[in-house]
Amino acid sequence: MEGGHKNCGILLVSLVIIVGALPFCSSQATRRFQFNVEWKKVTRLCTTKQLLTVNGQYPGPTIAVHEGDRVEIKIKNREWWNGDPDEVEKIMMLTGAGPDSSNAYTINGMPGPLYPCSNRDTFIQTVEYGRTYLLRIINAALANELFFAIEKHKLTVVEVDAVYTKPFTTTSIMIAPGQTTTVLMTANQVPDSTGMFAMAARPYLTSVFPSNNSTTISFLRYKNARNRRGKPPFNLSSLKLYNLPAMEDTAFATKFSGNIKSLASPKYPCDVPKTIDKRVITTISLNLQDCPAKKTCLGFRGKKFFASMNNQSFVRPSISILESYYKNLTTTSFSSDFPEKPPNAFDYTGGHPLSQNMNTEFGTKLIVVPYGTNLEIVLQDTSFLNLENHPIHVHGHNFFIVGSGFGNFNKAKDPKRYNLVDPPERNTVAVPSGGWAAIRIKADNPGVWFIHCHLEQHTSWGLAAGFIVQNGQEPSQRLLPPPQDLPSC
Repeated sequence: MEGGHKNCGILLVSLVIIVGALPFCSSQATRRFQFNVEWKKVTRLCTTKQLLTVNGQYPGPTIAVHEGDRVEIKIKNREWWNGDPDEVEKIMMLTGAGPDSSNAYTINGMPGPLYPCSNRDTFIQTVEYGRTYLLRIINAALANELFFAIEKHKLTVVEVDAVYTKPFTTTSIMIAPGQTTTVLMTANQVPDSTGMFAMAARPYLTSVFPSNNSTTISFLRYKNARNRRGKPPFNLSSLKLYNLPAMEDTAFATKFSGNIKSLASPKYPCDVPKTIDKRVITTISLNLQDCPAKKTCLGFRGKKFFASMNNQSFVRPSISILESYYKNLTTTSFSSDFPEKPPNAFDYTGGHPLSQNMNTEFGTKLIVVPYGTNLEIVLQDTSFLNLENHPIHVHGHNFFIVGSGFGNFNKAKDPKRYNLVDPPERNTVAVPSGGWAAIRIKADNPGVWFIHCHLEQHTSWGLAAGFIVQNGQEPSQRLLPPPQDLPSC
């Protein structure tokens, strides 16, 4: 795809892994944490730059608590800007071009030895043979879904997005930006003379836009293995990334997502809405907008990249929607008429990616539902520019992924195949490339909530919408007032 810029500076895209050995006990206690947020010089990939740290650490310290604990966190914010990380977005929106690619992926802030000047910047986790470990894996990347695997070890998925799942075993996982996946791993392999096994992450690619196609690696180190030097093996010519899918392995990504089911036990029931009050069908599209007169645009074919839902590219309002809604202010900055179906029906996934009219409309249109509404949203990918997997995130609510498939959603046939028994409960859904996903939400959290693609450049281009959950009848079902020290907007 034309219109991309050359890399400028260093962007590190992160996968975060929190490791804990089992078993652990439950408790009810108050856990207190003191965090100092400040900038610190960090050297990666031969370059030193300022990064935001917590207590001087990048990534920040782990908040380790048990279910039922009360958590108190005091934060002292020393934030300031040495550079401008918003510059990538600013240039992208100003010129209409695609964004820069990142320079590296990282595991717990470390890029690993496949990147320049990074042999020492390699994350190593020590494990003991025979023990089982719980790994909480977080995709903290801005623009990429990721595959993750551990050499010769199997992973048992037990939780996604803080919701328990039916356990299943896999050789690797696919995780979208903002998603979390918790797995169990048993250290049951016999290490070679290095004492090491590689952990690796690489992108799951479905886009034609320029992207960082590299791989980050870290290592499991078996305690008391024959290699006592404590250093990873850097004979990269013999490195084999076992279990890690190829970057375009849509078949694996589809199978992995299909294996995720809610636990649906008496203790952890699956409260999926069996019926719905409203269904919204929305396309999720990339767009190619004609360049304004007397302007120079650096996107494909001299146009500007945008994105949309139901041909509405979301415009960030100049005022707070939440505050305006709470105070019942009259405003023209947003409206409650988001289209509940595509404005024009067409072959959403079968059209030519470049010959269609891909101009979009712009506005701040919202979905409005009464408190308690059983809302279904069908997210339909389109072939505009290219078919692509979109991780769609909903603020304020968990939802159930009751169905998905490839091609165009058929409202007469596809709902008959919905899983209303044990669908996965999440807050981010990876809409299949060239397909659709149906989610059901119990709208029981009053307020104004954002729906957007978790690929950050797509959100900046307007692949977003909002929905308002109106107040219910009971005091507990009503929007809380703003804090007294809320700054004026």
